[in-house]
Amino acid sequence: MTELLSVEVPQKLENNLREFLRNVCERELRLATAESCTGGLIASLLTDMEGVSHVFERSFVVYSDEAKREMLGVPAQSLDEYGAVSKEVAIHMAEGALSRSRADIALSVTGFAGPPPGNEEEGLVHFACACKGIEPLHKEIHCGAVGRTQIRLISVEAGLELMNEALRKTA
Repeated sequence: MTELLSVEVPQKLENNLREFLRNVCERELRLATAESCTGGLIASLLTDMEGVSHVFERSFVVYSDEAKREMLGVPAQSLDEYGAVSKEVAIHMAEGALSRSRADIALSVTGFAGPPPGNEEEGLVHFACACKGIEPLHKEIHCGAVGRTQIRLISVEAGLELMNEALRKTA
């Protein structure tokens, strides 16, 4: 059976998104995302916020390795050596989104939202945030086998936390 995103966004997450976007607006910054396992969910939620969504510049939904290479310039060697779900690829994705956009902050997410191939870990997700003027930040989470919807919602929260950390560092 296909699991579709059918749960409501928790109120706390919605409030945190609004507060983050207000802070980005006040600083006149622009955002971009590079998403794999979340399939554009983060971009969708950032653009759902009426009155503050104009800070969102663009999104790259790069589910396949080819898309990661072609759209974001992720080196094939990194994909081969570390795998698509890795710190190294997440950082390349964020840096690629930053360099291929007019954004000041770019968030990337890559992970296994469902049963992974081989002996990979279900619920493993890597994030990176690239910003002008600071070294890229990285975060890794282990959600476990809680289902695609929950992994994606947890990933939105974790990505938001990482972007907030980057925002504090660029102050």
